[in-house]
Amino acid sequence: MAAIRKPLHRYLAPATWPIWIGLGLLRIVCWLPHSVSLAIGRGIGAFGHRFGGTRRAIVRRNIELCFPDLAVEQRNELAKQHFAALGMSLIEMGLGRWAADEHLTALTTIEGVNHVLQAVNDGKGVILLSAHFTTLEISGRVLSLSIPPFDAVYRKSRSTFLTEVLRSGRERSAARTIEKRDIKSMVRRLREGGIVWYAPDQSFNRKGAQVVRFFGVPSMHTTATSTLARLGKAVTLPYFPERLANGRYHLRILPALTDFPSDDVIADTKKYVHVLEDHVRRCPEQYLWAHRKFKGLPDSYPDYYADLDAVK
Repeated sequence: MAAIRKPLHRYLAPATWPIWIGLGLLRIVCWLPHSVSLAIGRGIGAFGHRFGGTRRAIVRRNIELCFPDLAVEQRNELAKQHFAALGMSLIEMGLGRWAADEHLTALTTIEGVNHVLQAVNDGKGVILLSAHFTTLEISGRVLSLSIPPFDAVYRKSRSTFLTEVLRSGRERSAARTIEKRDIKSMVRRLREGGIVWYAPDQSFNRKGAQVVRFFGVPSMHTTATSTLARLGKAVTLPYFPERLANGRYHLRILPALTDFPSDDVIADTKKYVHVLEDHVRRCPEQYLWAHRKFKGLPDSYPDYYADLDAVK
């Protein structure tokens, strides 16, 4: 049985006041011109870069692992740009929740909608296979204006209130939200010919995951996408957003992965990782490097985060 959800106003308690204040300030910032609100986001990111020692070290380590050919100065600059992208993502989360449709569509171009419409017309379920880029939340709003209704997968936070804030915000884009471990609901929607927006790139516990190299570095990746496509009899369309230098957005829906799913779930996962790496190279500062991408590996692999003090 699904858990009973509470409306946000039921979380009015002293422990949640800081989040409520933050949401109020974010709402005010979202009324400002887009360029101004993004500039504020970059300022928030600069603050986080300056004082977020451990998180800054995680970002630097991930970039060091994935882009070893860059000089130290270049990697540190990319880390600084990433924090700016993180700050802007906070503003964009608010825009994804409150901005008018006309405002968002005026800022965005989208290609590949025909791939979704063709699959739906063929009676197929569709997996919109994405990843954790800093533009994730705002891109969903625009996507919802261009394709048939879709369900979005979400991840629970330790705070039930914060989970509900993020989940209800995502429901401004999605028809429904599905918790990431609820594979049965995803399969059901796909077999009904529905669309599921799924981002399986973050590190997973060893159960249901395999070691697959990401930019040449061993990483734990779930193989659930292959299983989901097979059980749901769905086509799998990679989908990636990008924030452009002028503050606009471009969304790309790629053609369906070929020979997917196959009988080899690891080969299928590598296929996804390959297209993900291609998009990360397009806008490397926008991928979520603040996550410990290379954690949870078997004991025979090194602990890539054991000496973070070296890159603070």
